[in-house]
Amino acid sequence: MSQNKNALIRYKTIDKCLQNKYRQWTLEDLIEECSEALSEYEGRQNPISKRTIQMDIQLMRSEKLGYNAPIVVYDKKYYKYEDEDFSITDIPLTETDMNVLTETVSMLKQFKDFSLFNDVSDILQRLEDKIYAEKSHTKPVIYLDKNEKLKGLHYLDEIYQAIIKKMVLIITYKSFKSAEETKFHFHPFILKEFNNRWFLIGKRKALQPITNLALDRIISIDYDFNLTYIEEDFDADDYYKNVIGVTVNSGLQPRRIEVWVDASNAPYVLTKPLHTSQRLIKQNEDGSVVIHIYVIPNYEMERLLLGFGSCLEILRPEGLRNRMKKVLQEALLRYDSENKTELNS
Repeated sequence: MSQNKNALIRYKTIDKCLQNKYRQWTLEDLIEECSEALSEYEGRQNPISKRTIQMDIQLMRSEKLGYNAPIVVYDKKYYKYEDEDFSITDIPLTETDMNVLTETVSMLKQFKDFSLFNDVSDILQRLEDKIYAEKSHTKPVIYLDKNEKLKGLHYLDEIYQAIIKKMVLIITYKSFKSAEETKFHFHPFILKEFNNRWFLIGKRKALQPITNLALDRIISIDYDFNLTYIEEDFDADDYYKNVIGVTVNSGLQPRRIEVWVDASNAPYVLTKPLHTSQRLIKQNEDGSVVIHIYVIPNYEMERLLLGFGSCLEILRPEGLRNRMKKVLQEALLRYDSENKTELNS
């Protein structure tokens, strides 16, 4: 057991003792009670020195732990709380405490679409009540991206339950590229969030590759209780280690992609790597850098790199460089006055 946890057990034990005003507490009594409490948690005797309890009392009295416990000695032998109603568990929340709790509640509520948080929803509500009882108004200082209007979020919990219960889904789906809806069996493995969108990862059939479905493209979900769920040892960390985003192009191997980044964006890319494989190759005198990443090319990677516009240049491989060049040339044509897209076209 960690020393910090041992100390916390001692503080709570001393507090419990001193709340009992019907008994006189000597230092030896407190040592004995703390020893028994630690023995109960650790399953073995762990002798506590007189010096340790004396230091605990000093810390509880101080502002260091935020207790400011009014512990006094009377008859030169016995310890008690000068305020008989005092307890370290009744310390009012500080402004910092309330701000931290407010932001924690806010972050937890981001996952309200999952039923696993149903059990703590009433706790969160009571915690909010406690915060606002202590402080009438708090401005949030942490904001998380979440698109409440994104379609498919109501499927989150249903799919989550299907995954943990290993149930085969019947999904009606319409991709962006398809004009018609399709219906198929799907064996769900995990849910993955990327760029503020949710994806379901799994297989249609045992011998088919792993695929992803965007939740906002799911039309409906049903179940097939007669079909055996595919038991597969799916390791998400290993599966996604060589990609950016959610698309893993099966059959392709990771490639070394060299990128030049201008001086204004170099600090951003160096402090927030494009991928965990990112390495710095060269730092130029003008502040620009050349880096490389080792990934399997996919749509999400290209979107990320294109997002830098003229601040980034693909150096290698040649095929990717040419494809990105073509995309940028076509984008530039969109801004040609002769090819301007009319609003009513």
